[in-house]
Amino acid sequence: MKKIILAFDGMHFSKGAFEFARKLNDGQPVLLVGVFLPQTILANSWNYAEAELGSIPVIEDYEYKTIHQNIDQFEKLCVKNGIEHRVHKDFYDLALLELKKESEYADLLILGSETFYENTGVSAPNSYLRTALHDIKCPVILVPEKFEFPENVILAYDGTEQSVYAIKQFAYLFPEMAEMPTLLVYASKNSAEDFPGKGQIEELVARHFPNLTLLKLDINPKKYFGTWLLDNKSAVLVTGSYSRSTFSQFLKKSFVSDIIAEHRLPVFVAHK
Repeated sequence: MKKIILAFDGMHFSKGAFEFARKLNDGQPVLLVGVFLPQTILANSWNYAEAELGSIPVIEDYEYKTIHQNIDQFEKLCVKNGIEHRVHKDFYDLALLELKKESEYADLLILGSETFYENTGVSAPNSYLRTALHDIKCPVILVPEKFEFPENVILAYDGTEQSVYAIKQFAYLFPEMAEMPTLLVYASKNSAEDFPGKGQIEELVARHFPNLTLLKLDINPKKYFGTWLLDNKSAVLVTGSYSRSTFSQFLKKSFVSDIIAEHRLPVFVAHK
């Protein structure tokens, strides 16, 4: 049984995120921990220093009321679907700090909120998304509101340690999905370039993904990978996170945010 955190912008109940968790529970029972993050806090930094200085913003009464309504909805849906669950109701004052700590003791975090994705822009990407992907201590699945539950897997491989780590974490967490048709994709605008470490990566990945196909795309991944994904429905994208500076630049080029918002694919992200 996996322990999964389901995190919401407390003002918006994400049906998409809950549906993804429900489908996971149908395949194998999970413990689902609901965390509801006040929108007032989400608009501010994750910085520990701010909390220590007492600069955590005041949460309005209407936010508390909406959060409690969403908690009630979460609990009722869990009972209806036979999902073992918990709600951490002390997550108000230092919600983001506590979420970081809680993620150390979880197998997976699911993030879902339509406003969460709508606020992820190209020129100024949402700081919550950017920081969450780096500071959370367990793998993360980003789930849009409308999606098709995965029937195939796309492993984004770029030869880095982080991309290999993400692939291994996905295989360990979801052996049932690893049985699905799987593409190990390497994209490079240099058509003469082959998979980096092709023999080693194929030996590793084929042990976990028996229906594996290797695919080399002769494209600039930062410009055209998202376009290529348009032809891949009912998939989950597995990708590694990068250093803060590199990944921030990736987000500014709308890579992950476009995939989530426009292509409606769940995205699995893991980093050490």
